[in-house]
Amino acid sequence: MAQKTYMQAINDALREEMERDSNVLIFGEDVGQFGGCFGVTKGLFEQFGEKRVRDTPITESAIIGAATGAAAAGLRPVCELMFVDFIGVSMDQLFNQAAKMHYMFGGKISIPMVVRAPQGAGIGAAAQHSQSLEAWFMHIPGLKVVLPATPADAYGLLLTAIRDDNPVVFLEHKLLYGVEGEVPEDAGPIPFGQANICREGTDVTIVAFSKMVYSALEAAETLAGKGISVEVIDLRTVTPLDIDTILNSVKKTHSLVVAHEAVKVAGVGAEIAAQVAESAIDYLDAPIMRVGAPFTPVPFSPPLEEAFTPGAEEIVAAVLKIRS
Repeated sequence: MAQKTYMQAINDALREEMERDSNVLIFGEDVGQFGGCFGVTKGLFEQFGEKRVRDTPITESAIIGAATGAAAAGLRPVCELMFVDFIGVSMDQLFNQAAKMHYMFGGKISIPMVVRAPQGAGIGAAAQHSQSLEAWFMHIPGLKVVLPATPADAYGLLLTAIRDDNPVVFLEHKLLYGVEGEVPEDAGPIPFGQANICREGTDVTIVAFSKMVYSALEAAETLAGKGISVEVIDLRTVTPLDIDTILNSVKKTHSLVVAHEAVKVAGVGAEIAAQVAESAIDYLDAPIMRVGAPFTPVPFSPPLEEAFTPGAEEIVAAVLKIRS
């Protein structure tokens, strides 16, 4: 096992795929000699040169539009956006073009592209640089949506994303870049749509993804001290969604809490709650609880940002509410 940071695991996956397949290239602002806004592409420009690690103008519509065209022509571009919040100006290229071209051309064309973007609060970057937007992309047929929590998952899921023949939105929480974890020496691609049971339990199921997995595990430790056995599921991808693992867990624990950092309204948790209610409501002994942020822009003020961002304390409160 090698100990790596989340950032290094992504960098290694990019490098190895570029070495393996000459069709893989990187587009983005400052991804070249600067090494990316958060340093994730550091060293790739020096190894592969400006033809394969391409700095772009400050225009996300051009980045994703060029990547869509390159993918349609047979390349495998990986786009990097500085912040997921900036993707709004390229939504036509992403959800009207990249997501639909395979369908619109009757399956005669593939769009093997990856859009990497940091998201999430916690660094004092304010409302336009701190959102969690996975629910936007989950709503669009034709996009796959990936949110790794650990370095090992970031590495394996990115390999899968680059090799996939469909557009993939790969969302990386900013506060995870420095998190360290073990990545097996023989690690390979991790299939999409296979959730990971991080902790087994019998009394309540907590479903989370990305940074909230760590909050869920912290909450599980706290609840264990209160005699409550918690099962923690890391979704890893929300499209495809591994609903079977969730349902099997709920049938065992008879209660469910879904936690995400995005605003609670119309979030991924709402979709999961609806699917569980449709398929397993008779197994539930309590209402499904959702933990998410309040319906407001992310504050700049550090105390307000901390209050805005859900974590282990909110998850514990949700579990105790349905266990009371």
